[in-house]
This record gives sequence, structure tokens and C-alpha cells, in this order.
Amino acid sequence: MESYSSTDIIKAFKEKNISLFSLLDFGRLFNIGNQNTLYKKIQRLEKKGIVKKLIKGKYLFILNRVNDFSIGNFLFRPSYISLESALSFYGIITGFPYKITSLTTKKSREFMIGQKEYTYSHIDQDLFWGYEKKEDFLLAEKEKALLDLLYFQTKGLRSLDWDELDLKEIDKKKLIYYGKKFNSSKMLKILQELNYDY
Repeated sequence: MESYSSTDIIKAFKEKNISLFSLLDFGRLFNIGNQNTLYKKIQRLEKKGIVKKLIKGKYLFILNRVNDFSIGNFLFRPSYISLESALSFYGIITGFPYKITSLTTKKSREFMIGQKEYTYSHIDQDLFWGYEKKEDFLLAEKEKALLDLLYFQTKGLRSLDWDELDLKEIDKKKLIYYGKKFNSSKMLKILQELNYDY
């Protein structure tokens, strides 16, 4: 069916609470199989300021609210929010980073959307765990986010000032348990020096 008006599309997005969608999602939702028709419809919606192209094939419905973490998770998959962004979310580091930082098993990537930078750092498949679903995005647990950052620090890819961290909400047992799963003597040595030993 190709006769949906802009009003119909807005109504459908609002009713289904869709904020982020791919070209494929849009085609399925409005039963548009023809690629040319699909592109034309999306372009018209862009011109009217109803949708915004984020990256190739991925869009934002402007009239529904969406947070940066949801966008971060949607842009590049598989990924989960971690490192500075997750630690800021939990109040472990103060301030909110300019970048939205995620981890992925794919090659590292970054995207600039408006004034916000979304970065995806590569992590091995066997370290891609320790996250949970919050609302509609995947977020590292406190302890995993801290260990992810420590892991990148030991590789010289990130800096970490322990004196600036508020660690009172960190579960020490879980931190050590997770820390051992990284199989890094460097990381465990740092944790032991900080009295996060067992």
C-alpha cells in the first residue's frame, strides 16, 4: 500500500512508539516493497522535517523523544554502551562525556550526528558480556563498564584516574569475579593494588 499520507505515517509512528527505524523497517511497516517508492517517501518526510537521516539506511522520527544511548545502540550493532558514558550514567565519573562510548565486536567506528559523536571501540567476542537492557538500549553493568575502561587503559588506549572515581556503588566481589574473566594479570594486579583483591 503506497497511499499513506504524512499524517498517516506520523500517527502510525506515534501509536507504535517508533523513534528509530531502518529503511527495511519502514518498508515493512507501510507495506512498501518497491525500493524507489521507499526512497521517495522517506525523502519527502525528510523535507517536511518529520524524519531525519542518521546514517545510510537508518532514520530518526523527530516527533518522538529518544535519548542518545538509544541512538548509539541503534546506529551500530552489535554494541552496548560502556566506558565513560556508562560510568557517567551511574555517577561513577562526574560530568557527561561529549562522546557516546560503546563497545562492539566489529571494527572500531565513529559517527558524528549533529553535535554528538558516537564511538564504537572493538572488543573481542569473549569479552562482549556484562550488559543489560535499560529501556531500549544495552548498557554495561557498573563493574563491567569500569573493567572495560581498565582493560583499554592497560592497552594504552584510554586513561583512567582512579582518584576521580566514586566507587561506593561498586560491588567488589563482582568486580573481582568479572575481572578474572578478562584473563589479564595486569588488570588483576591493578585491582589488588587498589585493595580490590580477594
